[in-house]
Amino acid sequence: MTEKRFSGVTRALGGLIAFLAVAVSAIPAHAVLEIDITQGNVDPLPIAVSDFHGDSDTMRQTGQEIAGVIRADLERSGLFRPIDPRAFIQKPADLVNIPRFGDWRILDAQALVSGQTSLLPDGRLQANFRLWDVFAEQHMVGLRITTTPDNWRRIAHKIADAIYKRMTGEEGYFDTRIVYIAESGPGDRRVKRLAIMDQDGANHRFLTNGSSLVLTPRFSPTQQEITYLSYFNDKPRVYLYNIDTGQQEVLGEFPGMTFAPRFSPTGNRVAMSLATNGNSDVYVLDLRTRVSKRLTDHPAIDTSPCFSPDGRSIVFNSDRGGTQQLYVMDADGGNVRRISFGEGRYATPVWSPRGDLIAFTKIWKGKFYIGVVRPDGSGERLLTESYLDEGPTWAPNGRVLMFFRQTPFTAGGKGGDARLWSVDLTGHNERMMVTPMDASDPAWSPRSP
Repeated sequence: MTEKRFSGVTRALGGLIAFLAVAVSAIPAHAVLEIDITQGNVDPLPIAVSDFHGDSDTMRQTGQEIAGVIRADLERSGLFRPIDPRAFIQKPADLVNIPRFGDWRILDAQALVSGQTSLLPDGRLQANFRLWDVFAEQHMVGLRITTTPDNWRRIAHKIADAIYKRMTGEEGYFDTRIVYIAESGPGDRRVKRLAIMDQDGANHRFLTNGSSLVLTPRFSPTQQEITYLSYFNDKPRVYLYNIDTGQQEVLGEFPGMTFAPRFSPTGNRVAMSLATNGNSDVYVLDLRTRVSKRLTDHPAIDTSPCFSPDGRSIVFNSDRGGTQQLYVMDADGGNVRRISFGEGRYATPVWSPRGDLIAFTKIWKGKFYIGVVRPDGSGERLLTESYLDEGPTWAPNGRVLMFFRQTPFTAGGKGGDARLWSVDLTGHNERMMVTPMDASDPAWSPRSP
C-alpha cells in the first residue's frame, strides 16, 4: 500500500468552511471495492458508517448527527446499503486507530467509515474521517474538515461526496442545493413562492413571500444567483436573485410573454423564449450589456432553450414539424436539426452537465415520462412514467435527475398533489423528496465550492 499526503491548503466559503485533505491511499487492483454505476441494476454495497468519536458529550452528539447524514446520503444514492449501527461490535472510540477488520467482516460490511470530531481553541468544529476497505484491510481515503459548529451538515455532505467519488470514480452530488416553486392554497388562488433547500431537504427557506406569481427558477453556474420568471402587475418579467444578499433585479423589460430563462455555462448570458404577436422564439440576453439577440425566427412555437455544457449548442422544443419535438442548433441560431423522432410530444429539454445526454419530458397516450436521449437523437430511454411527470433537472455529476410529479384529481376534486422526485440513469431508484408543501419546477445547483 502506498500513501500520498497533501500539504495543508485552506479555502473559505463566506468565512464559514475550510477543507484540508490529509490522506489518500491507492487501492491495489485486486481490491474488491468497485461499483459500476453504469449498470442497469446495482446491488447496493454494504457499508458501515460508525458514529464519529468525540472528546465531549457535545462532540459525540455532533459525531452521531454527522454519521446519520452520511448514511442517509449514501443510502439515497441507491448504490450503498448502510448497516444498522446497533449491530456494530466496535464502538466509535475503538476506531480512533486501525479497526479490527474481523469484527466488520462478520457484519458483511465491505467498507467502513470512521471519524472523530473536536472543538478547536478558536471555537471551530473539526472532523476527521477515514474510509476503509474491510476485506483488503486497507485505508482508502481520508479528510480533515474544519468549519463553524452550525455548519456541521456540510461536513457530512462533503464526506459523503468523498466516499461516493472514491467508490464510483464519479463526483458526488450531496453538497448541493435545490431551488423550486413551493405551492399552496386552492387551485383558483394558488400561491407560488420561490424556495431553496439542501439536496436532502434540510435548511429549507423561502426566498419570496408569495405576493407575486413565480415560475421556472434556474441556478447560475456560480451558484450565487438564480433566474426566475415572475408576474408583477400581471406582466411577466425575468428576475435575477442573489442568494447571498437577497437582492433581486429585473433583467430587462421585454414585450410580450417571457418563458423559461436559463444561464449559459459561463453565467454571462441567459437564453429564454419571448412571445410577441402570438409567436414564440428563442432569444439570448447578454447580462453585461443587457442586449438581447433573436436566435430563431419561425412561425412555430420555439421555447425551453438550454445551453450545452460547452456553450456551443442550444437544445429547445418546437412544433415547427407539426408536433412538439426537440431540436438542437448552434449557439448563434444556425444549423437547426431535429433530434426526437419517437411517438408522442417532447418538452422541457435539459442538457446533462456531462454533455452526453439531454433529459426531457415526454407526453404519450395520456401519460407523462421523464427520459434521456443523446444529443444526436440516438439512444432514447424512458426512466419514469406517471399521470404527470415534468420538469427534469440534473444533479451536477450527470447521474441523477430530479423532477416533479403530480397525482390525478379524484371525482370529488381531491388529489392533484405535486411533489419532487429523483431518479438515477438506470431508472431503478425513484425517491420522493420531503417538502413542507406542494413542490414543482426544481433546479439543481452546481457543486458547492
